[in-house]
Amino acid sequence: MGAKAAPPSSRPFPSSRWQPRRQSGHSARGTLGAEERPRDRGRTGRGGAGPGGAAGVAVTAGVCGSQGVGPAGGCVAMPELAVQKVVVHPLVLLSVVDHFNRIGKVGNQKRVVGVLLGSWQKKVLDVSNSFAVPFDEDDKDDSVWFLDHDYLENMYGMFKKVNARERIVGWYHTGPKLHKNDIAINELMKRYCPNSVLVIIDVKPKDLGLPTEAYISVEEVHDDGTPTSKTFEHVTSEIGAEEAEEVGVEHLLRDIKDTTVGTLSQRITNQVHGLKGLNSKLLDIRGYLEKVATGKLPISHQIIYQLQDVFNLLPDVSLQEFVKAFYLNSSGPWSPCTTSSTTRLPTGMQRRKKGRRKKRAKRIGKMTKRKRKTRKRVT
Repeated sequence: MGAKAAPPSSRPFPSSRWQPRRQSGHSARGTLGAEERPRDRGRTGRGGAGPGGAAGVAVTAGVCGSQGVGPAGGCVAMPELAVQKVVVHPLVLLSVVDHFNRIGKVGNQKRVVGVLLGSWQKKVLDVSNSFAVPFDEDDKDDSVWFLDHDYLENMYGMFKKVNARERIVGWYHTGPKLHKNDIAINELMKRYCPNSVLVIIDVKPKDLGLPTEAYISVEEVHDDGTPTSKTFEHVTSEIGAEEAEEVGVEHLLRDIKDTTVGTLSQRITNQVHGLKGLNSKLLDIRGYLEKVATGKLPISHQIIYQLQDVFNLLPDVSLQEFVKAFYLNSSGPWSPCTTSSTTRLPTGMQRRKKGRRKKRAKRIGKMTKRKRKTRKRVT
């Protein structure tokens, strides 16, 4: 199988010159190395990556200061995440699926790993490209895995010649869930991108919804005074595309979709899928509220506020004005359709009966003619 992950090569890498240092009583800042170029210096930000994604610091837990000490003397302040939303382009999804299919034909790996390229815009990460990386792991021992660093650096050098704006922003794997060694792999990827983002892309989705899940590593502070530990925090993700990508995806969907299916059945199928997705989300909300009520999960005020906003948007169906407006809106355009459908039904049935009778009479007439011809030949 594979060997334990070795540290990357000692030669300098563009995003590995950012060295974080701790300030007294405040959040962590970064200092630029002596070899950093002036144009990269202008892209750095405080506590996060710049627009180019080449500079930044890892997201850490809150630092004890004059305003962050709780009653028990522990840290209660948590800084904001360096990434609040991840936008994945369709080209990345297609590349990951192709990577998974190619590796599946050769070996029996359960997941594949690759590097994500993109750019930063404030706290929105735009993932526009990716490339595969040779990866192997032991199924029995999670601490044994292999990642080819030389291949990664060579591929990134070639991609940088094509598009210098695309920087390493994170990595991906096909999951479909988090693995125990993801923290170790993410720590290795932080040498190339301090704010490395993990995107899990499910190539065989069973549930309705987006096939992407984004995570960023944070340091979890324990209340009992034990040392901090690395963990992943979920980040919202969405699928976004430029105009050229949308045109290409539409051409691909034309080849995939069944052209014999009518538009009405497609609309009904889309509505059914949408209702199934809504049902699954409602079940998740119900499960969360039940766990909070029983004390299995702590109360999250942010989630409660969002649920309250959802309930505020729901209409009051008991009002007479709403009932009257609903009847007027539904009965107006649909009543002629209903009456026309009811009148078409018996007339259509009568026409079908007449057509069947005519066809039957023609068949009987042809059979009688054949019998007469055969009798004449015999005589």
